[in-house]
Amino acid sequence: MKTRMRMRMLPTTLLVLALGLPAAAQQPPEEGGGPGRGRDEVFRMVDAYIVSNLQESLGLDDAGFVRLLPLVKRLQTDRRQALRGRIETLSELRQVMRAGGATESRVAELMKRVKQQEAEAAQQQRANVEAIDAQLTPVQQAKFRILEFEVEQRLRRLLEQVRPQQPGNPGRRPRAQRPGE
Repeated sequence: MKTRMRMRMLPTTLLVLALGLPAAAQQPPEEGGGPGRGRDEVFRMVDAYIVSNLQESLGLDDAGFVRLLPLVKRLQTDRRQALRGRIETLSELRQVMRAGGATESRVAELMKRVKQQEAEAAQQQRANVEAIDAQLTPVQQAKFRILEFEVEQRLRRLLEQVRPQQPGNPGRRPRAQRPGE
């Protein structure tokens, strides 16, 4: 019963998150908050949703949940930090390229930083997932990955539905209408 109720609430929760994500990503920083504060709030909401469904979805007892929770939080935190660093570096790269004064050495420096961030993020992700897997049975490992996959898929679908409805955003055109294909 609880599982069915949570699964029925999932689309509503994800819709709220999807509606907030594009707006939050474009929000100017508020007083007392830095850039991306709204995006961080949305990320925390997604994290809270995953954590609230973790124990039941994976069939964890209380002790298993207590052992797993800090590892899952660490995974989510590290993902967010990696995303922030990548966004910052790519924004800087875009700014340099658009300014018209991009030198080979400056672009090479920024590309080196991007590649380093990508490699470090992948390594950290592997380490975090291995730590989580060490606490779970193979079946629970599969359930964890499915939980994450389903949340990601639903968020993507909801974002695709919401984006065309936002003012000033023409959204994606259906595949048949894209030029050059």
